Amino acid sequence: MNKTVKITINGEVFEQSVPVRMLLSDFIREVASLTGTHIGCTYEGVCGACTVQVDGEAVKSCLMLASQADGHNVTTIEGLAKDGKLSPLQQAFNDHHALQCGFCTPGILMNMDEFLKVNPNPTDDEIRTGLVGNLCRCTGYAHIIDAVRDAAKRAR
Repeated sequence: MNKTVKITINGEVFEQSVPVRMLLSDFIREVASLTGTHIGCTYEGVCGACTVQVDGEAVKSCLMLASQADGHNVTTIEGLAKDGKLSPLQQAFNDHHALQCGFCTPGILMNMDEFLKVNPNPTDDEIRTGLVGNLCRCTGYAHIIDAVRDAAKRAR
């Protein structure tokens, strides 16, 4: 069974008939052809690599149906930079070498982008708590925490 959905992703409208059980992560990758949203835990929602923002709220797109995003605005990692310029958070990640393989980075950036909007002056413990839903197997998180702290400072 199919349903026609209309989802705005990074300012571009995508309208298509899709299976009712299609996940938002699959819609983003297969319909919108945006591959920055990664699937790391085989659709279990534990790794956070698929994190995007729906109407500004960070969500794990592997746990949301495309039909649930019908009529909503989705921002993916491809939409975080503006006019070819990295966001302050992206720049801080670059400056602090807060990534290694980069697989988890898009999800962490999308999560921390929303986190900093809600908490613009976080402590390191608050950053650690905010990162709970994102797994990184490479960095040990120290550089990620440094980058988030620096991004918060840059945004103030």
